[in-house]
Amino acid sequence: MGLSFWCLLLVLLNKKPHKSPPFQHEQQLLGAPNSVPFSLKQLPNLLRLFSVPQGSPQAKSMESTLQMCDDFNPIKGEIRKCVTSFDSMLDFVRGIFGLDGFGHGFTFLTTTFYNDSNTAIFQNYTVLDDLREIPIPKMVACHLMEFPYAVYGCHSMVGDRRLFKMSLRGERGDIVETIVVCHLDTSEWEPEHISFKALGFGPGMGPVCHFFPDQTNFVWIPSSISV
Repeated sequence: MGLSFWCLLLVLLNKKPHKSPPFQHEQQLLGAPNSVPFSLKQLPNLLRLFSVPQGSPQAKSMESTLQMCDDFNPIKGEIRKCVTSFDSMLDFVRGIFGLDGFGHGFTFLTTTFYNDSNTAIFQNYTVLDDLREIPIPKMVACHLMEFPYAVYGCHSMVGDRRLFKMSLRGERGDIVETIVVCHLDTSEWEPEHISFKALGFGPGMGPVCHFFPDQTNFVWIPSSISV
């Protein structure tokens, strides 16, 4: 079975490897007090609160994030949630796995950068070795969304999906170990999905794989799984 990657050019942030999620403390994920509203209906108030001009690119990004979170329609077999705190993320993961306790039932995987640069570098990457599959019964993927404070879109998929690790070398010599998720059944995806545009086929016509480009994107897996 062939696996199609829609990330032909990786845009990776070169950062030192993390030993904890990209929010080492709850406050780093929370980003805003509980009194700050998080709803599309409150967009005008949020724009004033964060001094964001209406119609600006940042305002449009905020609106897009709020729309996705207010109308987070999952595809078949998917469970989704937007989280604005570390605790709410862990609660979501616990609910998926039916486990309790950070470090006592599940752990996270993310992309690792083996260099000391903190500069965003646009470069082509070459695969160094074969995909190394991580067998998983369940997983939860979380992605940082565009907002003035940290908001993560987390989702869990059931059905045909596979998780891999892959080593890459950038054209400037940077070594990256990245996470790859492959979706084998794309029949329920929207026809306008960006991956279909990149690969030139439609829903259900083939599997799609994507890289996790930086440490603001990560996967929670049961800690009993060997990686």
